This record gives sequence, structure tokens and C-alpha cells, in this order.
Amino acid sequence: MRLIATALVLLLSAACQQEATPATAPGSGDGADAKPWADDPAARRIEADLRYLADDRMEGRETGTPGYELASGYLARRYDELGLQPAGDSETYFQHVPLLKATLLADGAQFVVKRGGRVIPLAFEKEFLPSSNFNTPEFLVEAPAVFVGQAVHAPELDHDDFAGLDLAGKIAVVFGGAPERFDNDRRAFHSSSREKLRNLVERGAIGVVFVNTAEEEARSPWARGAANWARPTMRLRDDDGTAIDSFPQLRGAARVSAAAADALFVGGDQSSAQLFDAAAAGKLKGFDLPGTVLISGKSKLEQIESRNVVGRIPGSDPDLRAEHVVYTAHLDHLGIGKPVKDDRGQDDRIYNGAFDNALGVAIMLEAAHQLQQAAAKPRRSMLFVALTAEEKGLLGSTWFAQRPTVPKDSLVANINMDMPVMTAPSTDVVPIGIEHSSLQGVVEAAAKEVGVALSPDPFPEEVVFVRSDQYSFVRAGIPAVYLDGGVVPADKQRKPKVALTYFLRNCYHQPCDDADQPIHYGDAARLARLNARIGQLVGDADQRPTWNKGDFFGERFGRAPAAGPNPPTAAAPE
Repeated sequence: MRLIATALVLLLSAACQQEATPATAPGSGDGADAKPWADDPAARRIEADLRYLADDRMEGRETGTPGYELASGYLARRYDELGLQPAGDSETYFQHVPLLKATLLADGAQFVVKRGGRVIPLAFEKEFLPSSNFNTPEFLVEAPAVFVGQAVHAPELDHDDFAGLDLAGKIAVVFGGAPERFDNDRRAFHSSSREKLRNLVERGAIGVVFVNTAEEEARSPWARGAANWARPTMRLRDDDGTAIDSFPQLRGAARVSAAAADALFVGGDQSSAQLFDAAAAGKLKGFDLPGTVLISGKSKLEQIESRNVVGRIPGSDPDLRAEHVVYTAHLDHLGIGKPVKDDRGQDDRIYNGAFDNALGVAIMLEAAHQLQQAAAKPRRSMLFVALTAEEKGLLGSTWFAQRPTVPKDSLVANINMDMPVMTAPSTDVVPIGIEHSSLQGVVEAAAKEVGVALSPDPFPEEVVFVRSDQYSFVRAGIPAVYLDGGVVPADKQRKPKVALTYFLRNCYHQPCDDADQPIHYGDAARLARLNARIGQLVGDADQRPTWNKGDFFGERFGRAPAAGPNPPTAAAPE
């Protein structure tokens, strides 16, 4: 069976490569002396994998669908072709991930503000959307409401949005984000929805309303996201069948558009526009809202299963091979959704996810190829994990980081790849999160060897460090880095940062994120070389990566150092 699977993969790869090669190849973005990407076998392999994963046959690779199963089966075959050992459950390439799936129903959805004798209903989809309750298929909650700013409690920064407010038995009205005066790390942490919900539950809230701000909708219009309201949401499912991280104390939740926000603040001293300005200036203060708010919703709840795809290159050192460097890239995307007109005026309903994240997976596969072909294998073992349900809230990575298929204390570092947008050639790479740990020195050394510059995060306000799969490993105490595409132009006529901004505003989570985009595969091959070299250096080092002294994430989540340079772990399979 292994030989048959390998032969099938070779035939598929050859077909994809033949189909994928354009008549005129774009420049690689590696500089004036670089070969065109069509002459680079690594670039061709990356393109072949991307075109397969972003093909319409995968139907957008949504978690729990036949399209995702087809894509994950392809990854297992590619692992086998590369010679990676199965490292999932029961000596397979797959790690079982149990999930609860909730599909929102329009029937029964309500949002009503009752104030001063007035009854103000909001319109479903146009002005509000209820959130699914993973603990019951139907909910209705009516209670007094309290505006709690951005729901941030940070006493170390002398900031408490809850000061003087009583949330017990009430519905919290919340803006997203965190104060701009916070440093990037704390702003990222306190912007997390999980952290906001935890704060609300601790203070006795029974419901929550998230209100979009005008600034948020300038980046991502309400109508675009609301059009796909029927797309299912998910949570991890515990051994007893209940949802994990579902906050059952919150009996109801909803989101309101920026345009409809005044309905919540009508009759008060401040309009929504004034509160939006106060949020931007870091001067929000919470207050009780008169009257009550009613939220109701219905969902279809189902138990489903998905899978991470896990392969392993065993380390060469008899002692260190029991430790693992973990490469990750999420395999899922958004599936089939609301039709959007393409360049030809035709409806496109398949959200292929070429950059997000077929390219990241293809780069991870190429890094695995290079490490497997290296004359000297790393001393530590390398794990390659294609993750499910990232788009549903980092669920596949959370499951793996908390319940890995190898001993948990054997995980020493995470190298994550997610949505490297490469529509204009660059000379650099953006490493998100290297400043938190000793991985910074490793990444800098690897970049110097590969011949690529490193640039800071061009959009720190997007707090991407807590929005991709590396954050699941950070929360488990494991140093991590997230490598993204570059922003320094190799071609003066095409600026990567401008191209990235265009992508985020127009094609992010849209059907136009497909394989027809001008993808610079030479840049992708360079990123794969950098990934492989980072893994090699971490794998060969005498010491595990460590959190920097005083680092915010290290102090909050970091594991206590074990005795000795390399603490003993259970033996990993050969």
C-alpha cells in the first residue's frame, strides 16, 4: 500500500507541475542574480502542491467537509512520498480532532433594545448576528446592559475597564482591541476574545454583545462577513462530549455592526461615534445602559471529527532525538460560501485559500523535503503538522499543543507558516514573535546564511501574533516564531506592502484568493530554505530555545526549566 500511495503521489505531482507551469514565469524576487523561479525545482514543487490544494476539487478545504478530507489525504501521501514517518494516532499520519459544529439558523434570531418605553429591534444580518451557543441549540437572554469599553483588565498598566461596574446578571457591551498605549505584546494579549470572555465570566456577566467600530469595518466591511452568516462555527469537543472553551456562563452572545451601534447607546450622553473616537484615543470609560437588551438565537449542533496530519523526521542524536521541533501550517480554509463576482463577471462560491494557507502548507512540505534530503540530519527530531480548524479559532493547533502525539515536554519550539502573501517580489521576510525568545538569534543566523533580510511586522495593530497557530504553542509554554512574506521591494515598480494591503482589503477570505494570483514562487522557495535552516539550527543546538528574561508571554505561559540542559522525556518512536 505504501508503494502504491507513493506512486500515486508521484503521478499527481507530475501532473500538477505540468499543468501549473506558465508560459512566461515571473521573477523570483531573490534579487537580480537569482534564477527565474521556473529553473528552481523547489519553486516548482511548491507551485504543484499549492495548485493541488487550492484546486476547486478541494471545495475550499473547510473543516469537516469532504474537501478537507481530500486535502488531508493528499498531505498524508506527500508525507509518505517524502519518507516522513507516520506520527499521528495508532502509527498513522492522522491525529483525530473531535469537534462540535454549530450552524446558525435565521429562525428565532432577535436583538431588541428596550429603553425609555421604546422598543428598538435590529435587523438580522444587516445590523446584527447572534452567536451560536455550544451548550444549547436555542437561547434567549434579556437583562440590563453595561458598556465595558474593551473589556481589558491590566492592573500592571494601571488600566481597568471594569472599575466601578457591576456585571452580575447583566449583558456586557464590548468593543474589540486594546488601548493603543499598550506595547504590542500586551495589546495582542488583551485583544484576544478568549481573554475578554474570561474577564466577563469572572465578573458574573450572563451575555455579551461585541460592537464593531468604524475603524474595524474600514478594514473589513460588515456586509462582507455577514453575507456568510450560515457558515458553521466550531469548538473542540472534550471526552465527555461537551464543548471546550465555550464559556457556558454566557447564556447569549451577538455582534452588532458599527452602523447600528447607536441603537445600543441611544438616550445616553455619548453617541457611538464619540465612543469610537474615545476608543481610538484610549479614553474609554464604561457605564450602565438604561433599559434592557434581549438576544435570542438558534443553531443546529452536531458532533463531527477532523484530523491533523502529522509526519516525523527522526533526529540523528541518540539522546536529543526524543525532543521535537514542530513545523505547523493550517490546511483548512473557508469552503463554499456566498457567491462573489470574479474578474469575468461570473459567480465564484469556492473560497480556495491559495495564500491562506495552501502556500504555507506547500512551503512546509518543501522545508520537510530539504531536511529529509540533507546530508546531516538534525540532532533533534522534526515534526510536520498540517492543522485543521485554524479558521474556526486555532482549534487544531490547540488540540495538538495540549494533547500532542509525542510526549508533551518533548516539544521544544514551533515554526509556523500562515498566509505568506507574495504577489510582489521582495528581498526580506517578516518574522513575527522572534523578540520573545532565544529563537531571535537562530532566525537571524539562518537568514544571514540564506541571504535574506528580516523586517519588523508592518501592521502591529493587527496583533497577528495571537491570531495564528503559533499562539496555541505559546500558550502551552513553547517558544514560537511565525514567518511571513516580505515587505521590502526587489522591484521598484512593485511594492510588497502595497500588494499586501490590497490583498487584505480585497481578497483575504474571499474567492479571489486563488491560484490565478501572481504568486512569486521564488520568494516561496527562499522562505522554505529559511524554514529548513531554522529547524536545522534549533535541532542541532545543545540547548533548547528559552524565553527571554522578563518577556511578557514567557512569564505568563512559559514552562519552568527542568533540571539539566536537556530534561529526560519518554522515548519517541524510531
